Amino acid sequence: MDLSKITGQFTESIIRDMTRVALRHPGSINLAQGFPDFPAPESIKHAAIEAIQRDINQYAITWGSASLREAIVAKARHYNHIEADPDKNITVTCGSTEAMMASLKAVINPGDEIVIFEPFYENYGPDCLLSGATPRYIRLRPPDWSFDFDELEELFNSKTKAIIINTPNNPTGKVFSKEELLFIARLCVEYDAIAITDEIYEHILYDNHTHLSIASLPEMADRSITINSISKTYSLTGWRVGWAIASDKITGEVRKVHDFLTVGAAAPLQEGAAFALSLGEEYYRWLADFYRNARNILYNSLLKTDLYPYKPAGAYYIMTECTDFMQKHQLQNSVELAFFLVKNIGIATVPGSSFYSDPSNGKFIIRFCFCKKPETLQKAQSYLSKISKATHGHHTQNIDN
Repeated sequence: MDLSKITGQFTESIIRDMTRVALRHPGSINLAQGFPDFPAPESIKHAAIEAIQRDINQYAITWGSASLREAIVAKARHYNHIEADPDKNITVTCGSTEAMMASLKAVINPGDEIVIFEPFYENYGPDCLLSGATPRYIRLRPPDWSFDFDELEELFNSKTKAIIINTPNNPTGKVFSKEELLFIARLCVEYDAIAITDEIYEHILYDNHTHLSIASLPEMADRSITINSISKTYSLTGWRVGWAIASDKITGEVRKVHDFLTVGAAAPLQEGAAFALSLGEEYYRWLADFYRNARNILYNSLLKTDLYPYKPAGAYYIMTECTDFMQKHQLQNSVELAFFLVKNIGIATVPGSSFYSDPSNGKFIIRFCFCKKPETLQKAQSYLSKISKATHGHHTQNIDN
């Protein structure tokens, strides 16, 4: 029996699989999948509970409750400098994952191409294939994860329908600069392409980096889809409430796909999400301080090992180059390394190969996440102390800011 030729081109999520691997090793610490191990704010949980008690338990409007769409518009105007109409430009979805899939299905035709920066969040490649597009990849290069402007321009052509931008970036922690986004915007205008931006880590920034939405740049309001969710900013990854902001024309198509894909996100959780978006600056200052401290604990712990961490500018992941350690232990690739670390060190990570179109480009890299409470990271610090540090010139100084 022949099954889908599309799904035959990719595997199940390696990130989610590493969580299952961690569960098979009692006592291990899951620094693979990016979900917090600490509670979400009580006030947000209370808002959702109150909504359930008020019997907001039936279908919401398929593209989102009025309260949540209005809250999204207010926050987008204030923080992202994006002007939107709650009735015309917002589609509430089952997480940013569905927002991406619905957006791609809404704009892609057979033969279209999508440009993707790599290393990339592992969903993007399969999303492109499922939408019917051909992915084209451009490399982000360490240590600052920059890309070659000429190389990107050469990828754009008459078949280019969209480019996917994730800023701050998973897995690298890169925060795209204004210069980079202006260049991408120029290409989108020149080639009539759409910028689809995944901005779920927009509030998790370090070292004076700032977040910029490409939709706020000149000529980009009508050729951008801005994707976000409550998962990362509010530590609610299991609620699965996300959204897409786009022009009237694009939103109309996204809503049709979303309607037949999932019908709608959970109604009472949308009310909790609306409350979350109303939180004041004090919450975001706390969030920044919390993750800066978490980053520093894990980064400084890795510096004392035979693993070389690249310091992230945003998000809550650390990419780590592991050539010396792998040679020392005769490990052939990042998958072997990930299994070695969870079995022998007690820490689950994600193989770098899962973030590249050619797995060999990530064979010496693994990704750690640090969206964990201090106690968890301190425990991870003690586990990492088992790894001796070889003498080589990679390592930089500790950070404490």
